[in-house]
Amino acid sequence: MPVTDPVSMIAALVVIFSVAAVVWLMIAVGLRESPWGCASLAGANGLLALSFLLYDRAFIPPVLPAHAWWPDTLSLAAFGLVRLSVPLIGERPAPWRNTFAVAAGLPLVAALLGLGPETLSRMALLFGAMGGFAAFAALDAFRLLRWRSLRGSTAFTIALPLLVMAMLVWSRPLVAVLLPAHAANLDVRSPFNVAWLWASVVLALALNGWMAFLLLTKLVLQIRRLTERDPLTDALNRRALSQAMDVEHARQMRGHGYALVLLDMDRFKQLNDTLGHAAGDAALQALVAIASPCLREVDLLGRLGGEEFCALLPHTDIAGATLVAERMRAVLEALPFEWNGQVWSLTASFGVAESSGQDVSAAEVMRRADQALYRAKGQGRNVVQAVERVA
Repeated sequence: MPVTDPVSMIAALVVIFSVAAVVWLMIAVGLRESPWGCASLAGANGLLALSFLLYDRAFIPPVLPAHAWWPDTLSLAAFGLVRLSVPLIGERPAPWRNTFAVAAGLPLVAALLGLGPETLSRMALLFGAMGGFAAFAALDAFRLLRWRSLRGSTAFTIALPLLVMAMLVWSRPLVAVLLPAHAANLDVRSPFNVAWLWASVVLALALNGWMAFLLLTKLVLQIRRLTERDPLTDALNRRALSQAMDVEHARQMRGHGYALVLLDMDRFKQLNDTLGHAAGDAALQALVAIASPCLREVDLLGRLGGEEFCALLPHTDIAGATLVAERMRAVLEALPFEWNGQVWSLTASFGVAESSGQDVSAAEVMRRADQALYRAKGQGRNVVQAVERVA
């Protein structure tokens, strides 16, 4: 393939997008992993392959008018599907209506206004929307990865190819304004077209590889979440909480204290015996749902087993942890639990302890919190008890 022949490079893009469309369709139908997201990517690659193919009007079916605006219209629809694919892969709500309105409405508006296929106004309208779709997809990817607990810098780096693609698309109308002599049709040999097509080849490969990486990242993070979370309540499991406590205790050695709040649901066995084990499971889920909003983003809530939970509060002293425990106790008491028409008052007892430089390990802090919880149970339940910090 001549490296400066636009027609050959367009043919290469048709092949790349066609192969990618088949691969994504196989993943959607065969593996059934994020099927709607993969199907959207298959459609996007298929439409992009068709749009580049139709730069040669000989490929336009005789039943369709041989308009030169077919490639841009199909490319806009393809970028709309790219916009939808990111939230769909992440199993998040996708903006179907807005995307469809833009993808279908803008070509219609351009036609009604009589904007020719080679006019700057049409190019700015359609290419601006394509770049906008890619930019919003990059933003969605960043948010999705942050929601999956990836660091901001890592999430931005992974989302960068979509942002680069947006800038590549926007470059065509921009060059048409600043350097009109270089803004020839895509199949005409010019320095800008050659550079633009080479960048498109690279980004076509990078984008599909990036989407595959995003899908793989999602699967890896799902597996990691399954290994760290309690399947019933979605709180951290005992092992994950223990690891987090060890990390926090290492910081304690550098002068950063923390506190633990142990909570144990009152009369849980009686609840199980009276309302059934399904009600007990629902009560544990309700406890986590009620207690979690009382914690900060940096705090962690884990299930130790049965009806016993532990909240890890970094950079918190005994007074602050006691306030958190009291808030959880009051909110839990104020929201009665209902099961099959029967109302049950959910309460819990709390033991609070603060770390100390004298503690050899986090287990020492946990032992003091457990002693405080035992005293709270002995005082009639639905009580917060704290132990003073070891000197």
